Amino acid sequence: MGDKNGGSRREWRERVWETIEGAGTDLDPQGLMDLVEPELWDAYVQFGRSFPEEQLQLQSLHGEAQRAFEEKTRQSLRTTVRRVLRNVLRDQRLADPEPDKYLAAYLGREILRIRVRLDQDGELAVNRGLNSGFALGMVLLVVPLLVGEKLLGLCDVSLKCTDRWSLLGALVCGGAGAFGAVLSVLTRLRNSGDQLMRRPANGSREAVPPGQQARAMRRGGVHRVFLGWLLAIAVYLLLGSGLVTVIEIPAGITDVCASEGRADSAGTAFWGFWGAVGFLAGFNERWAYGLVGRGATSRKGSG
Repeated sequence: MGDKNGGSRREWRERVWETIEGAGTDLDPQGLMDLVEPELWDAYVQFGRSFPEEQLQLQSLHGEAQRAFEEKTRQSLRTTVRRVLRNVLRDQRLADPEPDKYLAAYLGREILRIRVRLDQDGELAVNRGLNSGFALGMVLLVVPLLVGEKLLGLCDVSLKCTDRWSLLGALVCGGAGAFGAVLSVLTRLRNSGDQLMRRPANGSREAVPPGQQARAMRRGGVHRVFLGWLLAIAVYLLLGSGLVTVIEIPAGITDVCASEGRADSAGTAFWGFWGAVGFLAGFNERWAYGLVGRGATSRKGSG
């Protein structure tokens, strides 16, 4: 009973990991020739003579199909390639002296369909890797906050009103910066998704293996979340300290503490302002880097 439960737990973990990582890599990949039955070998030679371009495309797609991200997609595309090849090799028109236009049209249609399914598999790898990266980045952001709260309690540190609102402002600004960074990446992915799935190679654009896409996007998602968070906090510190005065702060920390308990509390303006600034810093890195650079220049000049 224990072995059965242990096996079930391992299978469940493997399914979860496959959902994140995608299908495993084939250790013994096949070539297009490996799909040819012995009695159809002469037909395969004729296929290469009559339709050399289509043969190369089908061979290339067969190789990409064995690197598909999802296992079901991988198996389905293998079956599709085998079926298309078998249909062509068993077609009597293949023996015609001139390439048959209808057979060429059939090949072109099937090759296009396989390419579309591979592109969809690549998009799935990018989206799943990016989503897992964003989720992991958000989880890692929560960890230091929880640890910091525990340390303050263990050290018996009592925060004044200004200290408390200062930390809350950094939290709001940093969190909004992380969300701004996420939206920035999603916008770029929508506008240039095809470029993310291809890389330069010998002057051309070659497809990136889906598993590599997923890993790269997962790392990129974590990196973007942390970068947006750090940039937003840096902008918060620069503006809050008065080192950079390009934006007028509608409600400072002293104003918020002074208005606590009154109907005209400045807390709403405080939250809204720093949330907007943090989101802008995470969404527009160039703007945030400009403020950080201006703060560094100002500090150097005053020193």
